Amino acid sequence: MINAHKAYAIPVPSDSILAPLYRSADLLDAYAVQLPAGAGDDLEMLVRAGFEPQAWWVRALTRVRDMIMATVGVKSSRAVGIAAAARGPVIGFFPLLSKSAGELVLGEDDRHLDFRLAILQRAGAAGGRELVIVSVVHCHNLLGRTYLAVITPFHRVIARASLERVARRAV
Repeated sequence: MINAHKAYAIPVPSDSILAPLYRSADLLDAYAVQLPAGAGDDLEMLVRAGFEPQAWWVRALTRVRDMIMATVGVKSSRAVGIAAAARGPVIGFFPLLSKSAGELVLGEDDRHLDFRLAILQRAGAAGGRELVIVSVVHCHNLLGRTYLAVITPFHRVIARASLERVARRAV
């Protein structure tokens, strides 16, 4: 039996709007968490519960990332969020690129890589619902590939922790 608040790796869903981007991705992963029975069905509200505000340790890691990446001219998370908010809605600091009842897509393109994150709400085990997070990254250069190699272990922990946070807060 799957722990209701524990995220787990899954195969990337073929029904995501991001599926055309899966080919030749430098990072492609997916995680899911079972939503509690009393969770609301507003996907954007569920996602905001997991991403806003970010956990203290995620904010700390993001600050370290921003300080290091500033030395090579990559936009800070704050700069990404400010620029995105001027164009439209954001979740956390990520621009909200598309929204439907069953899937949100967040992401940003930069000189070193393009990043997309899809969050899907779908039928889960035993008639329940699950939340799925899919990450797709395409690197443009050595900086992007190096960056991705360094952050991937952190990314995996943050993705699962964010889903688990949604599940805990959704009741």
